[in-house]
Amino acid sequence: MTAKIIDGKAIAAQIREEIRVQITDKIKQNKPQPGLATVLVGTDAASESYVRMKHKACEEAGMNSFGYQLSEDASQEEVEQLVRSLNADPKVHGILVQLPMPKKFNEEKILDLIAVDKDVDGIHPVNIGRLAQKDRAPRFVACTPAGIMVLIHSVLGDIAGLNAVVLGRSNIVGMPVALLLIGENATVTVCHSKTKDLAETCAKADILVAAVGRREIVKKDWVKPGAVVIDVGTNRVDDPSTKRGYRLIGDVAFDEVRDIAGAISPSPGGVGPMTIAMLMKNTLLAAQLMD
Repeated sequence: MTAKIIDGKAIAAQIREEIRVQITDKIKQNKPQPGLATVLVGTDAASESYVRMKHKACEEAGMNSFGYQLSEDASQEEVEQLVRSLNADPKVHGILVQLPMPKKFNEEKILDLIAVDKDVDGIHPVNIGRLAQKDRAPRFVACTPAGIMVLIHSVLGDIAGLNAVVLGRSNIVGMPVALLLIGENATVTVCHSKTKDLAETCAKADILVAAVGRREIVKKDWVKPGAVVIDVGTNRVDDPSTKRGYRLIGDVAFDEVRDIAGAISPSPGGVGPMTIAMLMKNTLLAAQLMD
C-alpha cells in the first residue's frame, strides 16, 4: 500500500481563490473590504517572516492589512492599548497577535483583550471555551486545527465512531483539534509525555494527528494500516547540502509511514499552507459578521 498524499498546498490554494472571489464580489456590492491587523512585538526573525506571509496572503486575497510592530522595549500597557484601539477600529475586522512574544510580556492578558468578534486566530478563551462545550459553536476556530480538519475531510467523509489519536496537547493545536474531532463524534485519545504504550495506542488510530514537535517520532509500526496521518510538526535539521544549511522535517517518518498509511500529509507542504488559508477565511467571516 502506498498512501495518498494530502496536498495541503493545493487545497489551501483552492480555498484562498474562493476567498478572493468572495471578497471581489463583496467590494462590488459596496460592502467594506475585510481588514486584518497584525501585532508583532520584538524582532524575532521567524515571527517577522510569518507576519510577512500573512500580509502577502491578504494582498493576494484583496484584503486590507495593517501591520504594527513594537519594540521589545515597549511596555505591557502600550501593547494592551494598541489592542484596544484595534478593537475600536471599524476598518479592522480581525486582530492577530504574533506569538511567541518576548518573555517579559503577559501574553494571556493581551490575548484576552482581543474582541471575541475579531479573534480570527481563534484562541480567545471564550472561543476555546465554546469549542469545548456541547452544542456551542465558537465564533472562530483556531486556524491550524481548522485546517487539519479540512485535510482530514479531504479523504474521509463522516468520521463519527472512528478512533482518533492526537499526539500533543498544546493550546494552539493539540487540544483544539481533539475537541473538533470529539465534536464530530470521533472517539478521541490525547497522548502526551506521560502516556504509556504510546506506539500501541497510536497503532489503533483510524486518524492520527502528530503535533509534538519531535522529529520523525512516528514510525511505521505506530500506524494502523490504512490510517489517515496528519503531520503537524516542523522540525529543523542541519543539512549542509541546502542553501539555508538546514531543512525541515515533520513529526512523522514520512518515507516509511507512507507505505502503510491510507493517506498522509507531508511536512512541509501539508498543514502549514492551511493555517494561512484558514486565517484568511476567518477574517472574511469576521467582516461578513460586521456587514
